[in-house]
Amino acid sequence: MTIDSFTKAHWYAVGRPEDVAEGATRKTRLLGTDIEISRCGSELDARKIENGNFKKIPLQVRYGHLWTTMSDDPKPLFEMPEFDEDGRRLVTAGAISVRCSAPRAVENFLDMAHFPFVHTGILGDEAHSEVADYNVEMRSDVDEVWATKCEMYQPQAAASAAGGQITRYMYRVPHPTVSILYKTCPIRPEGVWDLVGLFIQPREEDLCDVHSFVLVFDEDNTDVGLLHFQQTIFIQDRMILENQVPRTLPLDPRSELPTRADASSIAFRRWLKAKGVKYGVNESQPSPVH
Repeated sequence: MTIDSFTKAHWYAVGRPEDVAEGATRKTRLLGTDIEISRCGSELDARKIENGNFKKIPLQVRYGHLWTTMSDDPKPLFEMPEFDEDGRRLVTAGAISVRCSAPRAVENFLDMAHFPFVHTGILGDEAHSEVADYNVEMRSDVDEVWATKCEMYQPQAAASAAGGQITRYMYRVPHPTVSILYKTCPIRPEGVWDLVGLFIQPREEDLCDVHSFVLVFDEDNTDVGLLHFQQTIFIQDRMILENQVPRTLPLDPRSELPTRADASSIAFRRWLKAKGVKYGVNESQPSPVH
């Protein structure tokens, strides 16, 4: 299919530098096209393969990942200044394939209402299932969706958390297949945030690779401990994602019944629709109920 201009204009994470060994080539797909990433010494290159022809495509290393684009004139990659702060630890998980569209995975990440029921005992508790009102902003100066003043009781908000607490959140969507969570840091003063994020690689319209990271202040847990904590949460989400119908994200507001807890999801869908996104979404109206 033809890829809409907004989707095509972005950079996408397609792996980590350490995923490509010296002298080796890593094959994957992006937006329905085969691509290869190769390493020679310190040099990394990417190329796409179409109709048996190879064409070099841009590649950059940012935020612990490799990024490429199918555009000849891509938008600048969004900024995350937290990656330059001293004392933070970056842990990446590598790619996990999920049979759903990239926008579906982003929307699930924005959903706090499922915490008490899917991540019971970790991110939520059924006795504290209400999602308090929060703010949603369309920040036109940076063309991003933000949800702020989010709060949720969590039995274990992070690997470094010693017990249950009310955790404050901010969600940021700077890119159609990227979502970043800023959350209360259990061991730092007020106003300091830990970051958890998903860089999602749309392989096909209904298949994606999820590249995740944590960027935290944590002096006690090992990298393996931090990784296992995040992977436990994501594996629980994966079961939900792969059972959603349709696999692409419905944009018609009548397709699924929203609640006030879905304000960030509604804003995300409206943003995609306003940008003319076609890839990985479903614009059809729901079938009438007889």
